[in-house]
Amino acid sequence: MKMGNDFEHIARSSRETSFLAELWALMRHQRKYWLVPIVVVLLMLGLLVSLSGTAVAPFIYTLF
Repeated sequence: MKMGNDFEHIARSSRETSFLAELWALMRHQRKYWLVPIVVVLLMLGLLVSLSGTAVAPFIYTLF
């Protein structure tokens, strides 16, 4: 069996997982637990940016 066939088989597999699920699996498998705080901070920053354009914005700005 060729190496390209393995790659194609994996690429076409029907199991679809989200990005966060794959990232968590990578961290668990590779024992890269130091990535968890980085991911959490990035998620919080994304939440803050997405909420800054809504009616919640005045409340966010008073926190800082």
